[in-house]
Formats: sequence, structure tokens, C-alpha cells
Amino acid sequence: MPHEVIMPALGMAQDTGKIISWLKSSGDAVKTGDALFEVETDKATMEVESPADGYLTDVQAEAGEDVPVGNVIALVSDTAEGSGKVVQTPAKANGGDDAPLPDGKAVIMPALGMAQDTGVIVAWHKGLGDAVAADDILFEVETDKATMEVKAGAGGFVAALLAEATEAAPVGDTIAIISAEKPANPVQRSIADGGAAKPAAPPDPAPTAKDESNPAPGKAPKAQVATSSGGRILASPKARRLALEQGLDLNRLVEAGHPQPFHVADLETLRAMPAEPAGHITTPSRRLTAGLPNDGFGAFAAWSAENTDLKDANALLAGLAAASLGRDTATIAVESFGQSRAYRVPAGPFSAITRAEDDSAPDLILRDLRLSRISTVDLGAEDAPVLTLTQASSGLSITLECAGQDLTAGEAVNLLSEFAGRMEQPLRHLL
Repeated sequence: MPHEVIMPALGMAQDTGKIISWLKSSGDAVKTGDALFEVETDKATMEVESPADGYLTDVQAEAGEDVPVGNVIALVSDTAEGSGKVVQTPAKANGGDDAPLPDGKAVIMPALGMAQDTGVIVAWHKGLGDAVAADDILFEVETDKATMEVKAGAGGFVAALLAEATEAAPVGDTIAIISAEKPANPVQRSIADGGAAKPAAPPDPAPTAKDESNPAPGKAPKAQVATSSGGRILASPKARRLALEQGLDLNRLVEAGHPQPFHVADLETLRAMPAEPAGHITTPSRRLTAGLPNDGFGAFAAWSAENTDLKDANALLAGLAAASLGRDTATIAVESFGQSRAYRVPAGPFSAITRAEDDSAPDLILRDLRLSRISTVDLGAEDAPVLTLTQASSGLSITLECAGQDLTAGEAVNLLSEFAGRMEQPLRHLL
């Protein structure tokens, strides 16, 4: 079955992307992770990788063309012959044409990865009629790999919400509209009911801060997920998040010999287990954030590319992260816009850094979200400590998340402090 290659959204304000160049030709054999083409927006230029093994076919756009976000621009097929079955449809608003939609800026479901077809709306942070600024968090979206907060991208008023919390919306579909003027008749729609416009209910107050000590009625307080004494728990981010919200201990699946990695379906097995004995103690996770007044890495990467052979900015990030970790040799996974690259970093000069197999088990994950609209992250512990870079109102914000078993409190503080210092003044730490 062919796999679609879509034009990704590199930001919520992006409507189109320009294809700079094709790195593969129609009919070429490709493997998962091979760079297919370069795409440019007003904020970034990136390589888009193949979502599967196969052959590049049915190329729909040439270099230099602007392509709407979410459009299929090629297929990765089982054979080199084109199928001729790609049909482009403009991004549509969920909910059909039962009621007219207000004028305004469309907010689309973003693509957080090339293999993502839909995103689940975890929660809306703004209600119908609410005033929003461009940097306000509008909603949370979840895929198989991450849960992210997404900004509005435009100032005004919430004039339409076209999907409800817990519903999955296709990538590229319009899920909200922000109008310049306060709407007289805001529109609420649901994907599940076929899109019929519903009377606007009074919006709930927008959450201002998460108070875990006073959970909503009927919702279990967040419990910490334990890690097994024999090693890290392997579980999808979605399974981890649900376990945290519902007070479920994934370590009980480990103790019962349930095969890892754990997925959402495994939580049913966990719920069916007898109640855990009183006094059971879980291992806490850790979350620390550092704020930097200045991000010195961008200038350092530009200088390095111009004056040395070190032109891979991700390799430089991996080098700074590994040096902060304090190990002789470390494997660092650098993630950006749903793509991940692994690097083996030995002690010594950065010129010794090499690419590792992308499925290598990392000692540390570095998630670079500086070019996105995401301002805060709270994703919980993963299989390795995670450092996440996000833009702050001035400078840079760095968040460290890890399981208590991975790093002691002192080690976590030291890792974040060392890495923050290197990101602020890279050259000083290399001398």
C-alpha cells in the first residue's frame, strides 16, 4: 500500500511551503529516513524524510512551487511505476457546510511528524468568543509520539471550534477560526456528529494554571509512574500520559512479566489487575526548567559552518549535550519537527562525532522546538532523559524531564545547569 508524502506544517501560521529542491527523483528506491526534498517557509528550511521503504512515485509538484500544507505531493510505493491515483483536495473545515462559518484566520491540525495522519485534541484552552493573542495556548494535541501545546498563531476572538476534545482531526484540516471582531454567532461543531453546527454553550473559563493537588471531579490525581528495578520502562508517550492521569503504575505490568513496550491497549490489562497493596511506593519523575537571557548557539553554529568542517548543527547540539552528561561516550538523539537523528559522541573534539543508527537506544534525547510555536512542555518521563529547547519571550527555555531512576536529583540539576551554560556561551565551554 503506498504511503503518502505530505507538505508538513512547520508552524501554525504556515499555509504553504515552497519546495526548494528534490533530493530524490521519481522512480528512485528510498528507505525510511532518506531525505526526499527540501521545504522552505518564512521561518525555516528543512529536509523532509521518507515515511517508508519503497520507491518515490507520483510526484505532484516541482522545485520552486508553493504547496498548501497537508497536500499530498508524492507517494512511496511498492514498485517504481506510478499509480496515478493522487487526487488533491483542498484543506477543508471539519463539519461540512450545514452552517456558514465566520470569516477569520483558519487554525489547522499541525503535522508533528511525517508519519502522522491525525492528531487527537486533548483539550481546548480557549472557549467560543474568548479573546486570544497570537502567543496564547489555544489547544493541546496528541499523536502517537508526543503531546504538545499549540499557540493560536493570530490575535482576535475564537469564532469557531470545529472539533471537540478527544476527537481526532486529520492533519491539515481546519479545526478553529479566529476572527478579528468578536463573533455574534460563534460556531461549535463536532467531527463525530457529522459536522452539524450546535448551539454555542457558555465556554468554561480558560485554565490559567494546572493544580494537581485539586483534580477535576471524577478525575484521578496524577500519580508518578515507577520504573522497573531491572531497567527503564518502555512505553508510548500516550500510554505514559494516560497512566499518569489515571493513577496507574506501569511497573506492575513489568513485575507481571507483560511484554514491553507498553501501549494504550495494555492499560486495560493493568486496570484488571487486583488492587495494589497499601504502602506501595513509586519512583518520582523529575522536571526542571532553566531560562537563558541569550541563545548563543545560533551564532556559534553559523560560525562553525563558515569556518570549520562542522556544518551539522544537530551534531553540535549532540556534542554540547553529551559534554553536559559527563560520560566518556554517549549516544544522543536529536529530534526536530518529528524527525530524529542519532549521534555517537566520544570524548574529545567535536570532529569525532559520527551518525549512529537512528534506532539506537539513546543515553539522552534532545528535542529542538525553537522554530515551533510551542512555549511549554510537560510530557513526562521517557525511556531516556529529555532536554527540550523552546523559545521564551526573551532568550531560550530549556526543560529537563526524566525518570527518578535515570538521574538523581543532583545529577538532574547538574545536567541542566551544564547544558544551559553551554547553550548560552558555547565557545567558552569549548576552550
